[in-house]
Amino acid sequence: MIYFSIFLHFFILGCFSFGGPIAHIGYFRKRFVEKLKWLSDEEFSKIVALSHFLPGPSSSQVGFTIGLKKGGIFGAFLAFIAFTLPSFIFLYLIWYFGLLEGDNKYVLSTIYALKLFAVLIVIDAILGMFSSFCKDYNTKAIFIFASILLIFFSSIFNQIIVLIICGFLGFLFIKKDEDKQNEKLSLPNIYFLFIFLVLLIFAFIFEFRNEYFKLFFDFYKSGSLVFGGGHIVLPLLQDNLQNQVSNETFLISYSLAQTIPGPMFTIATYLGADILKDNSFYGALISTFGIFLGGFLLILAFYKSYENLSKNRFIAKIIMAINACVVALLFSTLVKNIIPSAIFTIYDILLLFIGFILLRYIKVNIFYIIFGYILFFLIKTIFV
Repeated sequence: MIYFSIFLHFFILGCFSFGGPIAHIGYFRKRFVEKLKWLSDEEFSKIVALSHFLPGPSSSQVGFTIGLKKGGIFGAFLAFIAFTLPSFIFLYLIWYFGLLEGDNKYVLSTIYALKLFAVLIVIDAILGMFSSFCKDYNTKAIFIFASILLIFFSSIFNQIIVLIICGFLGFLFIKKDEDKQNEKLSLPNIYFLFIFLVLLIFAFIFEFRNEYFKLFFDFYKSGSLVFGGGHIVLPLLQDNLQNQVSNETFLISYSLAQTIPGPMFTIATYLGADILKDNSFYGALISTFGIFLGGFLLILAFYKSYENLSKNRFIAKIIMAINACVVALLFSTLVKNIIPSAIFTIYDILLLFIGFILLRYIKVNIFYIIFGYILFFLIKTIFV
Protein backbone atom coordinates (compact mmCIF):
# COMPACT_ATOMS: atom_id res chain seq x y z
CA MET A 1 0.00 0.00 0.00
CA ILE A 2 2.84 2.41 0.81
CA TYR A 3 4.33 1.93 -2.67
CA PHE A 4 1.02 2.75 -4.33
CA SER A 5 0.77 5.85 -2.14
CA ILE A 6 4.30 6.95 -3.10
CA PHE A 7 3.57 6.48 -6.79
CA LEU A 8 0.20 8.23 -6.67
CA HIS A 9 1.37 11.34 -4.82
CA PHE A 10 4.50 11.80 -6.92
CA PHE A 11 2.60 11.20 -10.15
CA ILE A 12 0.08 13.90 -9.23
CA LEU A 13 2.96 16.27 -8.45
CA GLY A 14 4.60 15.37 -11.75
CA CYS A 15 1.43 16.42 -13.58
CA PHE A 16 1.08 19.81 -11.91
CA SER A 17 4.53 20.89 -10.65
CA PHE A 18 5.24 23.85 -12.90
CA GLY A 19 7.87 26.49 -12.19
CA GLY A 20 11.24 24.75 -11.96
CA PRO A 21 13.27 23.12 -9.16
CA ILE A 22 12.66 25.71 -6.43
CA ALA A 23 8.91 25.59 -7.05
CA HIS A 24 9.03 21.78 -7.04
CA ILE A 25 10.62 21.81 -3.60
CA GLY A 26 7.79 24.05 -2.41
CA TYR A 27 5.22 21.61 -3.77
CA PHE A 28 7.01 18.73 -2.02
CA ARG A 29 6.99 20.55 1.31
CA LYS A 30 3.31 21.40 1.00
CA ARG A 31 2.31 17.81 0.31
CA PHE A 32 4.77 15.67 2.29
CA VAL A 33 5.42 17.91 5.31
CA GLU A 34 2.23 19.89 5.78
CA LYS A 35 -0.45 17.62 4.32
CA LEU A 36 0.74 14.01 4.63
CA LYS A 37 3.24 14.56 7.48
CA TRP A 38 5.60 11.95 6.08
CA LEU A 39 8.51 13.92 7.53
CA SER A 40 9.16 16.95 9.73
CA ASP A 41 10.26 20.40 8.59
CA GLU A 42 13.71 19.72 10.01
CA GLU A 43 14.02 16.43 8.12
CA PHE A 44 12.83 18.10 4.94
CA SER A 45 15.31 20.97 5.25
CA LYS A 46 18.16 18.46 5.64
CA ILE A 47 17.04 16.65 2.49
CA VAL A 48 16.96 19.94 0.57
CA ALA A 49 20.43 20.81 1.87
CA LEU A 50 21.72 17.43 0.70
CA SER A 51 20.31 17.95 -2.80
CA HIS A 52 22.12 21.29 -3.07
CA PHE A 53 25.34 19.86 -1.66
CA LEU A 54 25.65 17.18 -4.36
CA PRO A 55 25.70 17.42 -8.15
CA GLY A 56 22.56 16.28 -9.91
CA PRO A 57 18.92 17.32 -10.43
CA SER A 58 18.11 18.97 -7.09
CA SER A 59 14.31 18.72 -7.00
CA SER A 60 14.32 15.14 -8.31
CA GLN A 61 16.94 14.27 -5.69
CA VAL A 62 14.63 15.68 -3.00
CA GLY A 63 11.77 13.54 -4.30
CA PHE A 64 14.05 10.51 -4.58
CA THR A 65 15.21 10.96 -0.97
CA ILE A 66 11.63 11.31 0.32
CA GLY A 67 10.80 8.06 -1.47
CA LEU A 68 13.95 6.49 0.00
CA LYS A 69 12.97 7.54 3.51
CA LYS A 70 9.41 6.29 3.11
CA GLY A 71 9.87 3.11 1.09
CA GLY A 72 13.56 2.23 0.82
CA ILE A 73 15.43 2.02 -2.48
CA PHE A 74 12.39 0.67 -4.32
CA GLY A 75 10.30 3.54 -2.98
CA ALA A 76 12.98 6.01 -4.08
CA PHE A 77 12.98 4.82 -7.68
CA LEU A 78 9.19 4.60 -7.65
CA ALA A 79 9.03 8.27 -6.60
CA PHE A 80 11.42 9.17 -9.43
CA ILE A 81 9.44 7.25 -12.05
CA ALA A 82 6.11 8.72 -10.95
CA PHE A 83 7.35 12.31 -10.81
CA THR A 84 9.16 12.07 -14.16
CA LEU A 85 6.60 10.06 -16.13
CA PRO A 86 4.21 12.91 -17.15
CA SER A 87 6.95 15.11 -18.63
CA PHE A 88 8.61 12.06 -20.23
CA ILE A 89 5.37 11.15 -22.01
CA PHE A 90 4.69 14.74 -23.08
CA LEU A 91 8.15 15.38 -24.52
CA TYR A 92 8.36 12.01 -26.25
CA LEU A 93 4.98 12.48 -27.92
CA ILE A 94 5.94 15.96 -29.14
CA TRP A 95 9.05 14.46 -30.74
CA TYR A 96 7.28 11.32 -32.05
CA PHE A 97 4.51 13.18 -33.84
CA GLY A 98 6.94 15.80 -35.14
CA LEU A 99 4.86 18.67 -33.82
CA LEU A 100 7.83 21.03 -34.09
CA GLU A 101 9.32 19.71 -37.32
CA GLY A 102 8.91 20.50 -40.98
CA ASP A 103 8.98 23.53 -43.25
CA ASN A 104 5.55 24.85 -42.32
CA LYS A 105 5.99 28.58 -41.74
CA TYR A 106 3.85 28.53 -38.59
CA VAL A 107 5.91 25.71 -37.11
CA LEU A 108 9.10 27.61 -37.94
CA SER A 109 7.69 30.72 -36.27
CA THR A 110 6.90 28.71 -33.14
CA ILE A 111 10.43 27.30 -33.10
CA TYR A 112 11.84 30.81 -33.48
CA ALA A 113 9.77 31.94 -30.47
CA LEU A 114 10.89 28.96 -28.37
CA LYS A 115 14.55 29.66 -29.14
CA LEU A 116 14.19 33.30 -28.10
CA PHE A 117 12.38 32.21 -24.95
CA ALA A 118 15.31 29.90 -24.13
CA VAL A 119 17.67 32.91 -24.24
CA LEU A 120 15.42 34.76 -21.80
CA ILE A 121 15.28 31.84 -19.36
CA VAL A 122 19.05 31.31 -19.43
CA ILE A 123 19.72 35.02 -18.78
CA ASP A 124 17.28 34.96 -15.87
CA ALA A 125 18.92 31.81 -14.49
CA ILE A 126 22.40 33.34 -14.74
CA LEU A 127 21.34 36.48 -12.87
CA GLY A 128 19.55 34.50 -10.17
CA MET A 129 22.46 32.11 -9.69
CA PHE A 130 24.99 34.95 -9.75
CA SER A 131 23.18 36.74 -6.92
CA SER A 132 23.06 33.50 -4.92
CA PHE A 133 26.54 32.11 -5.58
CA CYS A 134 28.73 35.18 -6.26
CA LYS A 135 28.13 37.36 -3.22
CA ASP A 136 31.67 38.43 -2.31
CA TYR A 137 34.83 39.59 -4.06
CA ASN A 138 36.43 36.14 -4.20
CA THR A 139 33.45 34.32 -5.73
CA LYS A 140 32.94 37.16 -8.24
CA ALA A 141 36.62 36.97 -9.18
CA ILE A 142 36.30 33.21 -9.67
CA PHE A 143 33.25 33.80 -11.88
CA ILE A 144 35.18 36.25 -14.10
CA PHE A 145 38.25 34.01 -14.25
CA ALA A 146 36.21 30.92 -15.13
CA SER A 147 34.10 32.79 -17.69
CA ILE A 148 37.18 33.89 -19.63
CA LEU A 149 38.64 30.38 -19.65
CA LEU A 150 35.36 28.71 -20.62
CA ILE A 151 34.58 31.13 -23.44
CA PHE A 152 37.90 30.33 -25.11
CA PHE A 153 38.31 26.68 -24.01
CA SER A 154 34.89 25.06 -23.77
CA SER A 155 35.31 21.31 -24.29
CA ILE A 156 33.93 18.97 -21.62
CA PHE A 157 37.49 18.10 -20.54
CA ASN A 158 38.37 21.77 -20.15
CA GLN A 159 35.14 22.40 -18.26
CA ILE A 160 36.12 19.79 -15.69
CA ILE A 161 39.66 21.18 -15.44
CA VAL A 162 38.26 24.67 -14.83
CA LEU A 163 35.90 23.30 -12.15
CA ILE A 164 38.84 21.64 -10.39
CA ILE A 165 40.97 24.80 -10.62
CA CYS A 166 38.13 26.91 -9.21
CA GLY A 167 37.59 24.45 -6.36
CA PHE A 168 41.28 24.72 -5.51
CA LEU A 169 41.15 28.54 -5.67
CA GLY A 170 38.14 28.48 -3.36
CA PHE A 171 40.03 26.30 -0.91
CA LEU A 172 42.91 28.80 -0.92
CA PHE A 173 41.20 32.17 -1.02
CA ILE A 174 37.56 32.08 0.05
CA LYS A 175 37.14 33.31 3.60
CA LYS A 176 36.37 30.64 6.16
CA ASP A 177 32.80 30.44 7.42
CA GLU A 178 33.15 30.53 11.17
CA ASP A 179 29.82 28.74 11.53
CA LYS A 180 31.40 25.69 9.94
CA GLN A 181 33.47 23.34 12.03
CA ASN A 182 36.61 21.43 11.13
CA GLU A 183 34.88 18.13 11.82
CA LYS A 184 36.32 14.81 10.79
CA LEU A 185 34.76 13.56 7.59
CA SER A 186 32.51 10.54 7.98
CA LEU A 187 32.63 7.97 5.19
CA PRO A 188 29.83 7.73 2.62
CA ASN A 189 28.34 4.43 1.47
CA ILE A 190 31.34 3.02 -0.38
CA TYR A 191 29.34 0.65 -2.59
CA PHE A 192 27.14 3.28 -4.22
CA LEU A 193 30.02 5.75 -4.45
CA PHE A 194 32.11 3.06 -6.16
CA ILE A 195 29.36 2.39 -8.71
CA PHE A 196 29.02 6.12 -9.38
CA LEU A 197 32.77 6.58 -9.92
CA VAL A 198 33.21 3.47 -12.06
CA LEU A 199 30.40 4.54 -14.39
CA LEU A 200 31.82 8.07 -14.57
CA ILE A 201 35.31 6.77 -15.37
CA PHE A 202 33.86 4.52 -18.08
CA ALA A 203 32.04 7.54 -19.53
CA PHE A 204 35.30 9.46 -19.87
CA ILE A 205 37.83 6.86 -20.96
CA PHE A 206 35.87 4.55 -23.28
CA GLU A 207 34.54 5.25 -26.76
CA PHE A 208 31.48 3.04 -27.08
CA ARG A 209 30.51 1.75 -30.51
CA ASN A 210 27.18 0.39 -29.35
CA GLU A 211 24.72 3.26 -29.78
CA TYR A 212 22.78 2.38 -26.62
CA PHE A 213 25.86 2.33 -24.39
CA LYS A 214 27.17 5.52 -25.98
CA LEU A 215 23.86 7.28 -25.40
CA PHE A 216 23.64 6.15 -21.78
CA PHE A 217 27.16 7.25 -20.89
CA ASP A 218 26.89 10.58 -22.71
CA PHE A 219 23.86 11.49 -20.62
CA TYR A 220 25.24 9.91 -17.45
CA LYS A 221 28.37 12.06 -17.76
CA SER A 222 26.33 15.23 -18.18
CA GLY A 223 23.89 14.55 -15.35
CA SER A 224 26.64 13.57 -12.92
CA LEU A 225 28.52 16.86 -13.23
CA VAL A 226 25.67 19.33 -12.74
CA PHE A 227 26.22 21.69 -9.80
CA GLY A 228 23.95 24.65 -9.14
CA GLY A 229 20.72 23.68 -10.87
CA GLY A 230 19.21 22.06 -13.93
CA HIS A 231 20.17 24.92 -16.26
CA ILE A 232 23.81 23.84 -16.04
CA VAL A 233 23.04 20.58 -17.83
CA LEU A 234 22.60 22.51 -21.09
CA PRO A 235 26.29 23.36 -21.73
CA LEU A 236 27.38 19.90 -20.59
CA LEU A 237 24.95 18.21 -22.97
CA GLN A 238 25.90 20.51 -25.83
CA ASP A 239 29.53 19.53 -25.47
CA ASN A 240 28.90 15.81 -24.94
CA LEU A 241 26.49 15.54 -27.87
CA GLN A 242 28.48 17.48 -30.44
CA ASN A 243 27.54 16.54 -34.03
CA GLN A 244 24.64 14.43 -32.75
CA VAL A 245 22.08 17.18 -32.10
CA SER A 246 21.75 20.64 -33.65
CA ASN A 247 21.76 23.85 -31.61
CA GLU A 248 18.18 24.41 -32.71
CA THR A 249 17.07 21.07 -31.29
CA PHE A 250 18.85 21.85 -28.02
CA LEU A 251 17.07 25.16 -27.63
CA ILE A 252 13.67 23.73 -28.57
CA SER A 253 13.99 20.87 -26.08
CA TYR A 254 15.24 23.28 -23.42
CA SER A 255 12.28 25.62 -23.94
CA LEU A 256 9.82 22.74 -23.86
CA ALA A 257 11.33 21.43 -20.63
CA GLN A 258 10.80 24.89 -19.13
CA THR A 259 7.13 25.07 -20.04
CA ILE A 260 5.88 21.69 -18.86
CA PRO A 261 5.53 20.31 -15.31
CA GLY A 262 8.16 18.03 -13.84
CA PRO A 263 11.97 18.01 -13.81
CA MET A 264 14.03 20.01 -16.30
CA PHE A 265 16.32 17.01 -16.82
CA THR A 266 13.62 15.44 -19.01
CA ILE A 267 15.20 17.51 -21.75
CA ALA A 268 17.05 14.19 -22.16
CA THR A 269 13.82 12.50 -23.28
CA TYR A 270 13.47 14.70 -26.35
CA LEU A 271 17.19 14.64 -27.17
CA GLY A 272 17.53 10.88 -26.72
CA ALA A 273 14.58 10.24 -29.04
CA ASP A 274 16.10 12.58 -31.63
CA ILE A 275 19.53 10.91 -31.48
CA LEU A 276 18.18 7.36 -31.88
CA LYS A 277 15.48 8.16 -34.41
CA ASP A 278 15.06 4.54 -35.53
CA ASN A 279 14.62 3.36 -31.93
CA SER A 280 13.30 6.59 -30.48
CA PHE A 281 11.45 5.17 -27.47
CA TYR A 282 14.54 3.29 -26.27
CA GLY A 283 16.61 6.40 -26.94
CA ALA A 284 14.26 8.50 -24.81
CA LEU A 285 14.21 5.88 -22.04
CA ILE A 286 17.98 5.28 -21.90
CA SER A 287 18.91 8.96 -22.03
CA THR A 288 16.39 9.89 -19.33
CA PHE A 289 17.56 7.13 -17.00
CA GLY A 290 21.21 7.96 -17.71
CA ILE A 291 20.96 11.66 -16.94
CA PHE A 292 19.28 11.06 -13.56
CA LEU A 293 21.23 8.01 -12.38
CA GLY A 294 24.43 9.72 -11.22
CA GLY A 295 22.60 12.13 -8.92
CA PHE A 296 20.62 9.29 -7.38
CA LEU A 297 23.71 7.14 -6.78
CA LEU A 298 25.25 10.10 -4.94
CA ILE A 299 22.13 10.43 -2.77
CA LEU A 300 22.41 6.75 -1.86
CA ALA A 301 26.12 7.22 -1.14
CA PHE A 302 25.88 10.36 1.02
CA TYR A 303 22.39 10.12 2.53
CA LYS A 304 23.69 9.23 5.99
CA SER A 305 26.99 11.12 6.01
CA TYR A 306 26.29 14.44 4.27
CA GLU A 307 25.40 16.43 7.38
CA ASN A 308 28.89 15.94 8.76
CA LEU A 309 30.46 16.79 5.39
CA SER A 310 28.45 19.99 4.98
CA LYS A 311 29.68 21.25 8.36
CA ASN A 312 33.32 21.01 7.33
CA ARG A 313 34.51 24.53 6.47
CA PHE A 314 37.05 23.41 3.88
CA ILE A 315 34.49 21.39 1.94
CA ALA A 316 32.08 24.33 2.15
CA LYS A 317 34.70 26.67 0.63
CA ILE A 318 35.30 24.33 -2.30
CA ILE A 319 31.55 24.05 -2.96
CA MET A 320 31.20 27.86 -2.91
CA ALA A 321 33.90 28.16 -5.58
CA ILE A 322 32.41 25.40 -7.73
CA ASN A 323 29.00 27.09 -7.57
CA ALA A 324 30.57 30.35 -8.82
CA CYS A 325 32.24 28.40 -11.61
CA VAL A 326 29.02 26.78 -12.81
CA VAL A 327 27.47 30.23 -13.20
CA ALA A 328 30.41 31.03 -15.47
CA LEU A 329 29.80 27.78 -17.34
CA LEU A 330 26.22 28.79 -18.09
CA PHE A 331 27.31 32.32 -19.04
CA SER A 332 29.92 31.02 -21.50
CA THR A 333 27.30 28.79 -23.14
CA LEU A 334 24.94 31.74 -23.48
CA VAL A 335 27.64 33.81 -25.20
CA LYS A 336 29.07 31.10 -27.46
CA ASN A 337 26.13 28.90 -28.38
CA ILE A 338 22.72 30.17 -27.39
CA ILE A 339 22.69 33.83 -28.46
CA PRO A 340 24.23 33.18 -31.93
CA SER A 341 21.55 30.52 -32.55
CA ALA A 342 18.55 32.56 -31.44
CA ILE A 343 19.03 36.31 -31.94
CA PHE A 344 19.22 37.71 -35.47
CA THR A 345 17.35 41.04 -35.63
CA ILE A 346 16.72 44.19 -33.63
CA TYR A 347 13.18 42.92 -33.02
CA ASP A 348 14.60 39.87 -31.26
CA ILE A 349 16.63 42.10 -28.93
CA LEU A 350 13.59 44.28 -28.24
CA LEU A 351 11.38 41.26 -27.49
CA LEU A 352 14.08 39.84 -25.26
CA PHE A 353 14.28 43.11 -23.33
CA ILE A 354 10.48 43.28 -22.91
CA GLY A 355 10.36 39.65 -21.80
CA PHE A 356 13.18 40.25 -19.34
CA ILE A 357 11.35 43.19 -17.73
CA LEU A 358 8.11 41.19 -17.53
CA LEU A 359 9.80 38.11 -16.06
CA ARG A 360 12.38 39.68 -13.79
CA TYR A 361 10.67 42.78 -12.43
CA ILE A 362 6.92 42.54 -13.05
CA LYS A 363 6.97 38.80 -12.23
CA VAL A 364 4.67 37.77 -15.09
CA ASN A 365 4.12 34.01 -15.34
CA ILE A 366 6.44 32.42 -17.91
CA PHE A 367 3.48 30.84 -19.73
CA TYR A 368 2.09 34.26 -20.63
CA ILE A 369 5.51 35.34 -21.88
CA ILE A 370 6.05 32.33 -24.11
CA PHE A 371 2.47 32.59 -25.37
CA GLY A 372 3.15 36.24 -26.21
CA TYR A 373 6.36 35.36 -28.05
CA ILE A 374 4.65 32.64 -30.10
CA LEU A 375 1.67 34.89 -30.86
CA PHE A 376 3.95 37.73 -31.97
CA PHE A 377 5.89 35.58 -34.43
CA LEU A 378 2.73 33.92 -35.78
CA ILE A 379 1.14 37.31 -36.42
CA LYS A 380 4.40 38.51 -37.98
CA THR A 381 4.38 35.45 -40.26
CA ILE A 382 0.80 36.09 -41.36
CA PHE A 383 1.06 39.80 -42.06
CA VAL A 384 4.70 40.39 -43.00
